[in-house]
Amino acid sequence: MENQNDLKVSKLYFSVVLLLMLIFPVISIVIDSGNQHIILIALIGKWFVFWAIGLRLFTAGLRQAIKPAFTAKDIFHIDSVESHLIVRELGFANICIGLAGIFSIFIPAWRTAAAFTGGLYLGIAGFMHVIKKPATPNEWVAMISDLCIFIVLAIYVAISFSGNAAFDISFRLSQ
Repeated sequence: MENQNDLKVSKLYFSVVLLLMLIFPVISIVIDSGNQHIILIALIGKWFVFWAIGLRLFTAGLRQAIKPAFTAKDIFHIDSVESHLIVRELGFANICIGLAGIFSIFIPAWRTAAAFTGGLYLGIAGFMHVIKKPATPNEWVAMISDLCIFIVLAIYVAISFSGNAAFDISFRLSQ
């Protein structure tokens, strides 16, 4: 029998995901778009890598390292305390990937690598949620947000590797 709490989305979790993976990146893009020499895809890469990969994975990693029970119980449905060691290790990986995303705002040469690594990580995680078939609202939030960021960053990475001269010029200007 399912616990009633499993059928409710964590308001804090949903709010953090919505802010870091949509609202803050969009606001940053709008604010930064005053520079007319930068094309939209460069701004999308800059701000989605910073917010959705950098701060999102960094904060998720901190929470997983400090309080692994939420991820173990509410995302993976594992009630075992023994699982906390693995969740903490996942947290350390998220912290590292997140730091690459955060540093990419100061070291633009890291941006595409952080987008590739973080985006691929979220894409695989989202795909695994699809295979598992989300059973709770928290799992749906994780799956949808992971897959959406994967798509946005896959497009950014593909354009950045395409040799597009307009992108290359705008990328240099955004640095």
